[in-house]
Amino acid sequence: MNAIAIEKQVNVNLSQERGLLRFITAGSVDDGKSTLIGRLLFDSKGIFADQLDAISRAKHKRTVGDTIDLSLLTDGLEAEREQGITIDVAYRYFATPKRKFIIADTPGHEQYTRNMVTGASTADAVVILVDVSKVKLNDDGSVDLLVQTKRHSTIAHLLKIQHVIVAVNKMDLVNYDQNVYDRIVAEYKKFADQLGLSAVHAVPLSALAGDNVVTATDKMPWYQGPTLIDLLESLSIYDASHDEPFRFPVQLVARHNGHEANDFRGYMGRIEAGKVSKGDQLIVQPSGQSATVKDILTLDGSLESAVVGQSVTILLNEYLDISRGDMLAGADRPANQLKTVKADLCWLSEDALDVRRKYWLKHTTKQVAARVTAVDTLLDINTQQRSPATSLKLNDIATVTLNVQQALAADAYDKIRSTGAFILIDEVTHQTVAAGMIRIEE
Repeated sequence: MNAIAIEKQVNVNLSQERGLLRFITAGSVDDGKSTLIGRLLFDSKGIFADQLDAISRAKHKRTVGDTIDLSLLTDGLEAEREQGITIDVAYRYFATPKRKFIIADTPGHEQYTRNMVTGASTADAVVILVDVSKVKLNDDGSVDLLVQTKRHSTIAHLLKIQHVIVAVNKMDLVNYDQNVYDRIVAEYKKFADQLGLSAVHAVPLSALAGDNVVTATDKMPWYQGPTLIDLLESLSIYDASHDEPFRFPVQLVARHNGHEANDFRGYMGRIEAGKVSKGDQLIVQPSGQSATVKDILTLDGSLESAVVGQSVTILLNEYLDISRGDMLAGADRPANQLKTVKADLCWLSEDALDVRRKYWLKHTTKQVAARVTAVDTLLDINTQQRSPATSLKLNDIATVTLNVQQALAADAYDKIRSTGAFILIDEVTHQTVAAGMIRIEE
């Protein structure tokens, strides 16, 4: 491997392990998600002076006197500021000496669950806020978590987000009572066990007051754990797709400019899993043709090897019929060829699923006609029980069976997220109506 390739591979690995963390905030309406992000940005010095001045003068400020309304840092739409809710996904970047972060502030209202799914699809971690003032503490010692808390936790599990942080917010409203915190965390972890969430961390905080967000507080001496930012800085997010078989969905076939004698033909795209080197044996899917890697090109020149996350142009020794939507895979471990697809589906459209209709299925760079032939089981968010169904409505989550017009070269979502995910598109309105995760039984 040459020096350029080694440097790029090291940079990719560092980015995956300790460099850049993508995380989202999730929870119910008014749990304090936007305020929490504003507090993170404010206390970590991630706000410019003009931004601070703008939100101080905002007409829809929801704080008293000169107190800054930190939620306005992410609620940028006029409708969001006017109504005091988050509607769209807002992305913000900030950095500490230890790590860089991209935050997605996602809506809490059930109507905008589809926006939460969008933000969660690329996240390494999720911060689920639980508002202590809304949680019902029963006399028998049990706790009733909000439906949206359960819904967002379920989506985090389906999307295989690596880390879940339970931020028990507004502790100042219950006088920083340890008993309230302990009961809520115990109930959430019981629900997480039902889901199968394993990496769950908990922290008590007050986003409005700034307790345990960036700075530790002396108001909760019973809590000796890390602050939220300390927790986020310490999370390990190594991407297992480095170790998976090679996957390269072809985005574009590159030809020479017509003024050169050599017949240049390269296949451009992003490596979604594994690694590739010159001389490697590949298989073209779905055609099944064999190929050998002749060269790997980037803007910086030729590479001996390339790894997941890099965008490259691959040249082959053979002249083959390859076009956008085809998959170049490792010959030793090719992707599954699927004409019938089993998947977990999050329905995102206000128009119900119609099993008599065709939809467009978009998987990596390939788009094919598809039909949902059966809704196998519908998931009850509260009980985690599954039952038969014939259709899906907005925000429903179900296991379904689809038939596709052309075979997909796909993997189980549990194995490789990028080649196990897809969306469904309405062929008339061109709106995204569902997000799916492919499940393949071993």
